[in-house]
Amino acid sequence: MKLIRFLAVLLCAGLLCGCEMSSFPVGNESAEPPEAVSVDMSFAENTSDMFTDRDHETEFDTKDCVHIQLSGDTASSDSSAVDIEGSIITLTQDTSYYVTGKLNNGTIVVNPPDTAKLQIVFDGVQIHSETSAALYILSGDKVFLTLAEGSENHLSSGERYEPIDDTDIDGTIFSKQDLTINGEGKLTVDSPAGHGIVSKDDLVLTGGIYQITAASHGLSANDSIRISGSTLTVKAGKDGIQADNDEDTEKGFVYLESGTYDIKAQGDGISASNYLQIIGGEYKITAGGGAGASASGESMKGLKASGSMALSGGTFHIDSADDGVHSNTSIVVTGGEFTVSTGDDGFHADETLSVTDGKIRVTKSYEGLEALNISISGGDISLYASDDGLNAAGGTDSSGFGGGFGGGDGFGGGRPGGGRPGGPGGQGGHGGGMSAGNGSILISGGKLYVNASGDGLDANGTLSITGGQTTVCGPTRGDTAILDYDSTGSITGGTFIGTGASGGMAQTFSSAGQGVLAINVGSQAAGASILLEDAEGSVLFSYAPELSFGLVILSAPEMTKGERYTITVGGQTKSFAAS
Repeated sequence: MKLIRFLAVLLCAGLLCGCEMSSFPVGNESAEPPEAVSVDMSFAENTSDMFTDRDHETEFDTKDCVHIQLSGDTASSDSSAVDIEGSIITLTQDTSYYVTGKLNNGTIVVNPPDTAKLQIVFDGVQIHSETSAALYILSGDKVFLTLAEGSENHLSSGERYEPIDDTDIDGTIFSKQDLTINGEGKLTVDSPAGHGIVSKDDLVLTGGIYQITAASHGLSANDSIRISGSTLTVKAGKDGIQADNDEDTEKGFVYLESGTYDIKAQGDGISASNYLQIIGGEYKITAGGGAGASASGESMKGLKASGSMALSGGTFHIDSADDGVHSNTSIVVTGGEFTVSTGDDGFHADETLSVTDGKIRVTKSYEGLEALNISISGGDISLYASDDGLNAAGGTDSSGFGGGFGGGDGFGGGRPGGGRPGGPGGQGGHGGGMSAGNGSILISGGKLYVNASGDGLDANGTLSITGGQTTVCGPTRGDTAILDYDSTGSITGGTFIGTGASGGMAQTFSSAGQGVLAINVGSQAAGASILLEDAEGSVLFSYAPELSFGLVILSAPEMTKGERYTITVGGQTKSFAAS
């Protein structure tokens, strides 16, 4: 035992001094790759009922409409379907209304029979209400507000809201019923004391240009928010878009099909208490002042769902103080282009994060991708993280403080229960025998680049690579590692390039179905080239890491165990047999 420990000390010293390149074998542990964890995304399978035909219907004939002319402190209309009392204009029947003009300090109240599905057309409307909503929808089955083509409409409220008939109105547009807004005009909403647009049921937008400034939420609904083909600019003191229902778990969802969104929110950019589904559109979201701001106790995430999240299309630029994309359950990414800068995680799911397609660029983060189970089967992903690149946070997440160093020989996989499989032999444990977590990382396809100051791939549980192209650049600190897993780390397919520190926390794979080289290359500066050739001189790898490194791990399907390969790094050339 003393001799083994002595050799281990010499090995660790060799890793640090870097006088000569040396390789270390992969462990012999066998491991079945974990199956990709399935996620219930049934909500995303049928979206045909998100919008009705009438939601998209914007046609109207002024000859068939009840006309209302707003004129300063009051209004005029020749129809009995309108009740005018000073600056309070009440719409009472199931018909179509055509509204123009300016109301200095008043409210349009919609109060038809409960079965009514009426249309209101705004064509050059300005309404300010000092103590209430500019548009208050009290009753009716559903209201359709159409913005006439080319029109500019402006609704605003004052510094306070006063209740009406025990209703706590808190938005410039306040609806107790389903509300659809459509058309090809523009609507500006200013709410210095509350929300911009509120619906206590469903809120639907199927067209129009919106500029919303609100002290609280920009758009707020209890049952759902559904948007298609609209252009929104939102500046909110709380969430930009929020659906929240704490009584019915099937409601409180957000569905975005297309459109253009420019959201600056002090809270979350887009938030749903149930699920969030996005299948298209262009999104520019700044939450909580952006990645450089100090996160407070409030949630300041770009996209957030308490339920699952399905992202299958769209272009996203997210700058958030908190997580860029966050779910309290699971996230499935099947398409879209994401550029994320965040003060916390780029993508975070409490349960499962699955990426099958799409382009993800996390330019700044604490951890790039984090979930209990991370599954990558496709897509093009690039991550920059100040801590871990990928973190499967099952059990206790200690970011680089895995099990003990165990009593194994070199990089040959510590004894079962003795510490970190595939880690160097050592003297006692650094964290000695922490139990493995139940998290998993499974990479079966796609292209993944990780630049991390913490661990590159950190699995508090199992790590398995069966396909794809994976590159890990960093970390450079000795208390972190290219690979960090609790139980097993296997590679049976795909290419892997890993560079990082060669200190005592370093691991290589515990099992492999193809050739692997794990080589101490001394102290190499950032940009030093790495060239790997087979016996015939064919180049298998040519790579120049962005960060300094002392350890290189290489594997590819073309590499065979036992065959020799020539590696050139920093002016040194040497031949090694793959493990």
